This record gives sequence, C-alpha cells and structure tokens, in this order.
Amino acid sequence: MSKSAKQQSTPAVEGTWQLYRRLLVYVKPYWFAFVISFLAFALYGATQAWSARWLELVVNAVEQGALEQRTMLALMVLGIFALRGVATFVGNYTISHVARQVIHGLRTDLFDRMLTLPASYYHQNASGHLLAKLTYNVEQVTGAVTDAVKTALREGLTVIGLSAYLLYLNWKLTLIFVLAAPFIGLVVTVASRRIRKLSRRLQESVGDITSAASETIKGYQIVRIFGGTEFERDRFHGASEHNRRQFMKMVVTQSLNTPTVQFLIAMALAGLLFVAMHPDVMGEMTTGGFVAFLTAAGLITKPLRQLTDLSSVIQKGVAASEAVFEVMDVEPERDSGTRSVERVSGALEMRGLGFRYPGQEQPALQDVSLHIPAGKTVALVGRSGSGKSTLASLLPRFNDGWQGEVLLDGVPLQEYTLESLRSQIALVNQQVVLFNGTIADNIAYGAMAGASEEQILAAAKAAHVTEFLERMPEGIHTMVGENGVLLSGGQRQRIAIARAILKNAPLLILDEATSALDTESERHIQAALAEVVKGRTTLVIAHRLSTIESADLIVVMDHGRVVEQGTHEELLARGGAYATLHAMQFQD
Repeated sequence: MSKSAKQQSTPAVEGTWQLYRRLLVYVKPYWFAFVISFLAFALYGATQAWSARWLELVVNAVEQGALEQRTMLALMVLGIFALRGVATFVGNYTISHVARQVIHGLRTDLFDRMLTLPASYYHQNASGHLLAKLTYNVEQVTGAVTDAVKTALREGLTVIGLSAYLLYLNWKLTLIFVLAAPFIGLVVTVASRRIRKLSRRLQESVGDITSAASETIKGYQIVRIFGGTEFERDRFHGASEHNRRQFMKMVVTQSLNTPTVQFLIAMALAGLLFVAMHPDVMGEMTTGGFVAFLTAAGLITKPLRQLTDLSSVIQKGVAASEAVFEVMDVEPERDSGTRSVERVSGALEMRGLGFRYPGQEQPALQDVSLHIPAGKTVALVGRSGSGKSTLASLLPRFNDGWQGEVLLDGVPLQEYTLESLRSQIALVNQQVVLFNGTIADNIAYGAMAGASEEQILAAAKAAHVTEFLERMPEGIHTMVGENGVLLSGGQRQRIAIARAILKNAPLLILDEATSALDTESERHIQAALAEVVKGRTTLVIAHRLSTIESADLIVVMDHGRVVEQGTHEELLARGGAYATLHAMQFQD
C-alpha cells in the first residue's frame, strides 16, 4: 500500500474519550439493562461497607458482653452474603448482556460497512488485516466494554461505599488515602499512554499473522511448486515473533504498573495505620470502630488496585476500537443515483471516457468513445494492461471517478441507484468465486436464492454443468468446499456461467469466461454462450481471439485507448493491430 493511499484511508487519531464515547453509543439501546447492572453493583459495593460495619458490631458486642446480639449478627452476615451473591449474579449477567450486544452491533456494523467499501479500498488493504479487525480487534473491544465497565461499576462503587464508611468513622484519617491519589494517577496516566501505543502495534501484528497465513493457505500449491516453503515459514515466524515481542512489551508495562500502584497504596495504608494508632486518635474511637476502620481500609486496597489495572484494559479496547472505527469512517461507495428500473434494453455509449487509479500516474483509460447497441456482443481485445478489465469494471461502477460519460439507455450511470444498476448486469470472472455451499446454492446465489430447482437445473444444463453432475454424489446438492476447492477449474467456471444464465440480466460481462476450460468443454460452452448472448448486450474480454470471431464488434485496446474497432473480417482486412495479434496467435 502506498504512503499516499495510507494517508487517504487513515483518519486522524481520536482521543481516548472520543473513541470511548463512540463505543458507548452502542450501549444506549440497552440502557435499562445497564441501569439494572449499575444498581446491582451499587448493592455489591454497599455490602462491602456493611461487612466492615458488621465487624464493628461484632467486636463491640464481644467487648461489651452483649452476647444476646449473636442471633442478629448471625442473620446479618447471612443477609450480607446473600445480597452480595444476588448482586454479583445480576450485575455480571446484565453487563455481559449489554457488552455482547455492543460487540454484536459493532461487528455487524463493521461488516456492513465492508460490504459498501469502494473497490479501491480492497485494492489498498490486505484481506488478512481486514479479517483481523473483524475478529481479533472487535473482541478486544469487549475488554473496554465488558470488563472495564464491570470493574468500573463494581469496584468503583465499592470504593465509594467503603470511602463513605471511612469518612463516617474518621474523616481526618481518610484524607491520608486522598494524598496518594495524585501519585497513583500519574503512574496510571504514563502506563496508559504506553499500553495504548503497544496495543495498536499488537493488533497490527495480528493482522500481519492473519495475512501471512491466509495467503500461504490459499496458495499452498504455488508455495510448494516454486519452493516458497522456507520463505513463507520465515515470513510467518517473523510475524509471529514480532507479535510475541509486542505482547511482552505490554506485559512489562502492565507488570511494572501494578506493583508500583500497590506500593503507593501500601504507603498510604502504612501512614494511615501509623497515625491511627496514635494515642490521641485511639482515644476518640471504640475498639470496634478502630478494627472496622482498619478492615475497611484493607478492603479498599483491592478495588483500588483493580481500578488502576482498568486503564490497561480500556487502552487495549480503545486501540482496537480505533482500528475498527478507522474502517467504519472510510467513505462508502457513492450512491447518489435516484433512478430505478425493472429492466433496461442494454444500449451503452461512452464519450471521451478517461480513468486513473488512485495513486497511479499513468491513466488506465484515455479518451475512450464507443457506441454499443442493445443486444449486441462486443469483444475487448488487446495486450495485458491495455485497459479491457478496467473498462468493464466501470459498468457496474466498481470504480468511480472517471472523466467523460458512460450512458446506459441514454442515461448516465451515476443516475441509477447502485442496486438497480447492478441488478441489470451478470458477470463471469476469470477468477471464479464460489462459496462454501452446494452447487445449487452457488448457481442460485444472492437475489436468486428463491429460484426453483427446475430453473436451477435449466441454467445448469445450458452451461453444461449437468455433464459432471451425474458423477457427483448428491447431484446439484453436492457441497463444493471453500471457493469450490472440491471441483476442477472447468467445473467451477461452468457453475459461474450457470449463475449468470440464471440471472437473465440484459447486460452480460464475460471476463475470460472460458479460460479455465479444456478444449471439449470450451466447445460446449461456446455453443451455450451463443444462445445466452442472444438479446443481451454482452461485453467479452478475451485473449484467445478464436473465441470472439463471431462478435458483432471487436474493440482493440492499447495503453488505455481504442486503437481499432470493427468486425473480425473488417479488422483482418485492415491489416492493423488486430491482424497482428491474430497472426501472432495463429502463426502455426
């Protein structure tokens, strides 16, 4: 990815509070459960203070010989622990419910945004990094939403409850704890900044691991044939080692932060104990009050320590949410069109069309002008990189930002809604994409999922899929595996053609649609395609000129320009670029 591309796709880093506030927006629909959780944890915090109060009553009762209070004290301790148990369950359940709803909402919103991102974004970002954001990063946000909020509520309210009780017993002694707060805050702030930076690096390293593994797994045949095993092993090991180092740096920061804060709390507790045992102070307190004060002071250290650990959890989640929101802030495909149509006739016209990919100096298309009547078959030929696929990609608006005009039935493409425009187009790629389902699922994909089995079989027959269906264990309901791994290249290609036939769209784009077929299969498919293209405007991208000799119009492209156009016979007679390409292929 180029530097300029990164700058374009990466928004300014937001502050911790701004990012956290964006996360809390996802909490808003579940405010009632959040309030219940808050109340439950408030009750939990109160039971901690009541425990110290109960101890005070016990010590005073023993000291005063008021043994008749034993029944009340016994029931009191049962009540305290029963309330704490109920509060813990209700608080944990409701906050976890809210958190998983937030994670679900965040993950689905991120995936929904990925479905609308422009093609240029996918060109500039590795799929492994995107998958890492959808899985690992979103899960990391759980810490900031679940663990952090739960700890903040439960331990924070516990600290408030115990602090109130300490102030009630002796407000002067309680101020000793307050004196330690600025020093604790300084340590936590410094650690938080470093943890956030390390979390960001750690999440990027997970993307590197995912990307390296994904590419190696998908391309295992090429890796082994071309001796790339050692290279890919070193690449993956390097990514994993980088991930390990980043993780250990974070562990060091967290491991130093916790004992430092604990020591500061211990200093405050030691000072409190020293002052509390002064005769002047002891004289003002009962034995039970003194024991209860020390107990409450001891109880408050644990929630204080957990609250200081909270910053690391929050910073991990915030760093993860930063990466997630970075994707969600990318502008989606522009869909400013307002025109919807049931079915177009398919007449295409291009006037002075020019296009340049983002970050590229050389234009991919220059001053292309074409008129394609409805129902005609047009073949685009030329050397690799001449602009054929780029031109075809503009029709479904996979790439925007061109100069000039592209008209469909006399209407600029931008005036159609994307959904309406793409519903008029069927596409067969050179790189066939199949999904992990049955053959029938892949033919009747997406909007065609409601097609009957008879319609699916008819499309399969037209694409000569039925020839190999007989050899399949479950016929049209046979699973194809991830990206059709259980099928041959020719079989995958024919399923893709059957999918296009079933759609029955007025515009058809065939991008090297027969490239993966053997000679016999190609002959059958060519016969099928001869029927399929009738009545449809068809754009055929082909390198093998034998497959497009019957096209109504052949357009020869070179360096993004149209250098020749005409029928097969006309172009051969002209003796120009097409004749040269034809001679090169048929010189034998």
